[in-house]
Amino acid sequence: MSPSLHVLKSHRLKVLITGVAGFIGSNLADRLIREEMYHVIGIDNLSYGVKEQIPVDVEFHQLDIRHSSIIPLFHNVDYVFHLAAKNSIIDCQNDPVETADINVTGTVNVFEACKINSVKKIIYAESSALYEGCSTFPTYEIEVKPESFYSISKFATMYFADAYSRFYNLKTTALRYFCVYGPRQDYRRTIPPVFSSFIIKLLKGEQPIIYGTGEKRRDFVYVDDVNDFHIKCIQDERTTGKVFNLGSGINHSVNEIYQIISELIGAAIDPIYKPDLPGEAFENLADITKAKEIGWSPTTDLKSGLNNSIEFIKNEFEKRRIK
Repeated sequence: MSPSLHVLKSHRLKVLITGVAGFIGSNLADRLIREEMYHVIGIDNLSYGVKEQIPVDVEFHQLDIRHSSIIPLFHNVDYVFHLAAKNSIIDCQNDPVETADINVTGTVNVFEACKINSVKKIIYAESSALYEGCSTFPTYEIEVKPESFYSISKFATMYFADAYSRFYNLKTTALRYFCVYGPRQDYRRTIPPVFSSFIIKLLKGEQPIIYGTGEKRRDFVYVDDVNDFHIKCIQDERTTGKVFNLGSGINHSVNEIYQIISELIGAAIDPIYKPDLPGEAFENLADITKAKEIGWSPTTDLKSGLNNSIEFIKNEFEKRRIK
């Protein structure tokens, strides 16, 4: 190793990611490692995440965010991305006690670890589910109306973040992800995200399931675009103390998405329509004005992103024989 490279590596920023084995967490870890400016520490209890998705260069610890054993790992960490959560709406509806334990108690434990170790800033996941009861589209960050147990748990963390900021001067940035998609999207949930669910069923020659009429509309944003904003949260002080919607500013119906995916795969199979799921909003659409004001805009078009997702799942079929 050359002296200059050694110096560069020794001065890398330390970034800790909770939920590093999950969809967004593992993609973020990959991105940070490729930047060659960061040493990445990852925490995940693997209850939802997949260990094989964690990049090999991540310093990985299999721990639960609710346990005090995570606190020493935050020593000398510069930035924290808190992404670990119980985030399947139907699972959260079925078990509100565990939802509160993971999403609220676990998050407060992460905030406490940041406070104790004087972390420079924590960038944490809220959710577009906070807009479930809103009727104004696109929806701006101040229009919050949670309804499901999942969104209520995220609503609580918003207030804890504010309190840690006021009482302990902890710097925070809150991110409200809309429907993030791309490679590694979680297909193991009780009800998988629509993209993964559709792709897997169509590749297997089976009828995908659509819950409700298929006319629900969602704002989809590609994971690489989201990671562009993650980097900005580290590098741009204008993100500190604020909350940002991360979406595309365009929404599509579930039926439209199904049509696009079926055309890309070349599978003319009619879906099965089943009764609607409880707790889901009929529509979401991000107002991304605040993110645009500091120089971010999504650049990946829907078909390109979907093609990447399809290729990833095809490779998973070959490697793991998804059942």
